[in-house]
Amino acid sequence: MKNLNQLILKFDQEQNFRDQDFFVSKSNEFSFRLLNSWPNWEKNFVNLIGENFSGKTHLINIFLKKFKGIKIDASKIDNEFLKNIKIYENIVIENLNNEIDETLFFTLLNIIDQDNKYLIVTTNKPIVNILFELDDLNSRSKNFILSKIEKPEDDLMFALILKNLSDRQISIDKKLIDFIIKRIDRSYGKISDFIYKIDEISLKRKKPIDFRVIKEILGE
Repeated sequence: MKNLNQLILKFDQEQNFRDQDFFVSKSNEFSFRLLNSWPNWEKNFVNLIGENFSGKTHLINIFLKKFKGIKIDASKIDNEFLKNIKIYENIVIENLNNEIDETLFFTLLNIIDQDNKYLIVTTNKPIVNILFELDDLNSRSKNFILSKIEKPEDDLMFALILKNLSDRQISIDKKLIDFIIKRIDRSYGKISDFIYKIDEISLKRKKPIDFRVIKEILGE
């Protein structure tokens, strides 16, 4: 395991940290490079896929800061939004699922096509696996470039744990992080839950985080 302490705490940009301290690893490198390669995409439609807390929104915010555009949660799309996108080249729809207003979404796709705009849609599963009632939407969903953020490997798990604890001003020994990584589920959601529990215990007890506390949180 490489020593990430100095990298994370100082937000070093020379190695794996780039753009607002986003940690680039094997699990998210393809998505990171794809979004940063705009507008040199094979298609104008991109589906960014990943479980909750996997960094989708972080990547979107980096993209919009660099290339500009507009974003909205899928549940809030309405006719007014469709009017507003005329002045934007990049449109981002977050948290898309099969509960979206399909007529409005289909109209949005047509606008993207007609005006040669770019669309990024974030989902928890590939858009091609979402069953829409409109056959035309099921067909159009096959036109997206699929970019999946995979489950975190050890380096990314280490970085996420250390960075989140550092943000909360919680000091923790590297050996403890290695111990956690070997025992926690390889899931962004589980890592987030674990960080929340450490933070909660740290605030209540106001004592250093040690092996006993870690084992307690892990249920060992």
